[in-house]
Amino acid sequence: MTKRDFTPGQVAETLAIRALSFLAQEPARLGRFLAETGLGPETIRTAAKDKAFLVGVLDFILSDEGLIDDFGAANGIKPRQLIAAREALGGPTWERDVP
Repeated sequence: MTKRDFTPGQVAETLAIRALSFLAQEPARLGRFLAETGLGPETIRTAAKDKAFLVGVLDFILSDEGLIDDFGAANGIKPRQLIAAREALGGPTWERDVP
């Protein structure tokens, strides 16, 4: 039997789907996510097939330290793994210098 190798993108997509599932487990979290994205519960499955949406899921979690901690504790994930997954899906994030 051979060992199956997964690409960083596949691993990142799996992590993003786990993050979406984590959000869906608590109505308040999911409600806040839906409010920020403008999506409705009826469109979330279709949206989850889009890589850009999955990047948004990871961005949402990464924007809140409490979510980072809660998701990490529930899934054995470190913040740097979330950041790596986000970059694998959507490229590195950057901040523009504003005078």
